[in-house]
Amino acid sequence: MEFLDACRKFIAIDSSPSGGTRELADFAGALCRGAGLNVEIQSETLNGVDQANIIARPGEAPVEGELMLQTHLDTVDPGAYALWTKTNANPFNASIYGDELYGLGASDVKLDFLCKLQAIKEIGIKMYRLPPVLVGTFGEELGMAGAVRLIRKKKIAARRALVGEPTEMRLIHAMKGLAQVEIEIPFPDEERNYRAQHDLGESTSTQSKIFTGRSAHSSNPDLGESAILKMLEYLAKLPEGLAVMSVEGGVNFNTVPSRAMLEIDLVGGLRENISRRVQRVMNAIAKLENDFTAYSDSSFVPPRPTLNIGMIRTFQDHVKMLGCCRLPPVVSNETYEGWMREIRDACESVGGAFRITDYKQPYRTSPDAEFVRVCQGELQRLGRDGQCATQSATNEANVFSRFGMECVVIGAGQGVGNSHTPNEHVKISQLQEAIRFYKGVVSRVCL
Repeated sequence: MEFLDACRKFIAIDSSPSGGTRELADFAGALCRGAGLNVEIQSETLNGVDQANIIARPGEAPVEGELMLQTHLDTVDPGAYALWTKTNANPFNASIYGDELYGLGASDVKLDFLCKLQAIKEIGIKMYRLPPVLVGTFGEELGMAGAVRLIRKKKIAARRALVGEPTEMRLIHAMKGLAQVEIEIPFPDEERNYRAQHDLGESTSTQSKIFTGRSAHSSNPDLGESAILKMLEYLAKLPEGLAVMSVEGGVNFNTVPSRAMLEIDLVGGLRENISRRVQRVMNAIAKLENDFTAYSDSSFVPPRPTLNIGMIRTFQDHVKMLGCCRLPPVVSNETYEGWMREIRDACESVGGAFRITDYKQPYRTSPDAEFVRVCQGELQRLGRDGQCATQSATNEANVFSRFGMECVVIGAGQGVGNSHTPNEHVKISQLQEAIRFYKGVVSRVCL
């Protein structure tokens, strides 16, 4: 199959959180077998959805010191299809305009798997000194679940890893850590009882308001505009005593939400409503964000820690918020734990609950490491600046580095302002450049 045809097929297969990666892993496995690689599919069911890792290597078993070429195969939820104007309102319809290929996952980042496979195909199956292992993982948007399972099951024996991420072919040697958080705030008893009886009464009515913002990746929330924060600010200004029927917004913890909806009943007379409880928690978060400015690392953009509330949902007796906090390496574990305690205390003060559902430490590979210098040399050979940079996102490198692997993050495509947004796209010429880069690194490290 030609490279661009494979790209179209990759995008056409839904590997979002609701679609899972099993179908895509099976298709990728067929391509790898066609290239002469031995393939293992590592299957799992996560949240009721079929997921899979794919592991492809020239031999049948791990070889100590092998080079891992890793890409996550899952994407974010596409959001509103109508906003995908470049793909005829279908995010899975790969569309090419000149040098640009549009579609969900074009940049972030599943096409990177095909670039790495193409590089191995062009080298051919040879007697490798240190063989490469090509890996496609699931669950990057779900706490790097696939990468964690890969390590736990001891499916690789790598000391070095090329981790796929849209960096516009810049060499990333350090990334922020990520704490995924969950907040539950209960309705007061009076408001909860009123909501339960509301739809049973006659002549009941509510008022709704839609809030719009601008999507962005949570690694740089300054580039977005949170519809949830707009909604909560509006809610805080409303009169006392109203009943909150519903607050909804966002698609996942990891994206600045572009839409939110508030439904209220101006009943009046309630002694307490949930809006005041939510505001108390949001005030604690606002205080932390002010404290974040004292922990800046100028090598990152943005330099400070950040906290994004990406999703809010209403349940029968509580409101749940999902979000994430991103931490540069200058933040100590003690400071991080202190910040989390402050949010927990604010939640508990209103009878709520706070949980950290996942935590990945920041990572940094020394720019003087031999592997980094090999990658720099290949970029310079392609006419690019090989200087090391950092990225505020978090990915599988944060997992692999904890197990002693030297990790370099690189890939075609623009991340900030492009991934996690409608009309995500990548330059075809940059995909071709990625193929040449991977081919050069594999040749120098493995042959």
